[in-house]
Amino acid sequence: MAKTAGRGQGQVEGLWGVIPAGGSGTRLWPLSRSAVPKFLHDLTGSGRSLLQSTWDRLEPVCGNRLVVVTGERHADAVRGQLPGLPGRCLLAEPSPRESMPAIGLAAALIEREDPDAVVGSFAADHVIQDVAAFQSCVREAVAVARTDMLVTIGIEPTYPAMGFGYIRLGEALPVPDAPSAHRVRSFVEKPGRATARRYVRSGEYRWNAGMFVVRASVLLDLLATYDPALAAGLRKIAADPDRLDELWPTLGPAVIDRAVAEPAAAEGRVAVIPATFDWDDVGDFASLATLVHECADDAPGLKVLGQRELVVSQETTGIVLPRSGRTVVTLGLDDVVVVDTPDALLVTSRQRAQDVKAVVDILKTQGRANLT
Repeated sequence: MAKTAGRGQGQVEGLWGVIPAGGSGTRLWPLSRSAVPKFLHDLTGSGRSLLQSTWDRLEPVCGNRLVVVTGERHADAVRGQLPGLPGRCLLAEPSPRESMPAIGLAAALIEREDPDAVVGSFAADHVIQDVAAFQSCVREAVAVARTDMLVTIGIEPTYPAMGFGYIRLGEALPVPDAPSAHRVRSFVEKPGRATARRYVRSGEYRWNAGMFVVRASVLLDLLATYDPALAAGLRKIAADPDRLDELWPTLGPAVIDRAVAEPAAAEGRVAVIPATFDWDDVGDFASLATLVHECADDAPGLKVLGQRELVVSQETTGIVLPRSGRTVVTLGLDDVVVVDTPDALLVTSRQRAQDVKAVVDILKTQGRANLT
C-alpha cells in the first residue's frame, strides 16, 4: 500500500478510497467485452474512461490513499490508465469472487497498515457529474463511519426502476458534521414495477448504488460475525500477501450487500447519506444515450459517441457508436442503437437495450466466446 499522505487541501484525513474494477458490462456489448470491460471506456465523451473519472473524483479527498481491485487480465490496462497508481495499490484478483472478497481484501491490507483507517468503496464504472456534491456526501459518510457504523450513500430515485435495489430510510442520526445522516431500516431487493412506484412516491427510499464507507476494522469485524471463514481468509492474505494465489481459491464468493450490509442493517448498524448528486451506472445503451450530447442541427435527435464524421444520418433519432473506422449510415429510424466495432455490429432499439445481455449468452452457447 502507499504510505499515508499528510492531509492536504480538501483531503479527508485517514480516508482510503477503494475502487472495485470488475464485471464485463454485457448490456453494453459489443463495445464492452470481458477483455475490455466498460470501466476502461470513455462513455461520456470527456476524454477520460469511467475508471479514470472515478480516480479523478476520489483523488482530491483521498490523496495517494487509493487502491484499485481488478482481475488479473485487466491489471495491465488499469496500470496504463492510472500511471500515478503505486504498484502495491493495484490488487489483482486471481479469479472472480464478487464484491465482498474484493473490497474485503483491500480493507484487510489497509487495516494492517493503518488500523484507524476509514475505507470508501466506489465502483469504477459509474458516472457522476457533480463532483463537489459527491465529495460533500463522502465527507458526511466518513464522519458517520467514525462512529463505527457502516455507511452507504443512497441515490434519490428519479423513476420507479426495477433494476436497482432500494434502501429504506430510518430516523435521522445526530452525528456532528453529517446533517443528512439517517439510520437504514432495511435493504430491499429489486422490486416489481408497482412496488417501485410506491417506493418512489413515499420518499422513504433511495437507490442502492453499492457505495460503502466504513472503518476497515469494523468491516472485517462485521464480516467475521456473519462469515467467519471469509474474514479469516482475507486477514491471512493481508498478513502474508505472498499466499494470495494459495488462499484466494478457498474463499467463497459473496456480495457485500448480502454478506454484511443487510444483516448489519437488521441490527441497526448501518447509516445512509442521501445523495445530492446525479448518478448513472450506465447499465445499458438506453442509459448511455442520456449521457451523450445531441449532434448539431443537421441531425436533431441523434447522438454520436465517437468520430462524428463517420456517421451519415437522415431522419434518425437514437445513438450511434462508430468504432470500426468505417462509415455508418442511418436512414428513417427512430430510437435506434447502432454499435459498429471491427468484429461485431449491433443494431437494436433503445426499448430493447436491456436484452443485449441475452445476445452475449447466445454467443457463448454457440462457442463464440471470442466475441464476448
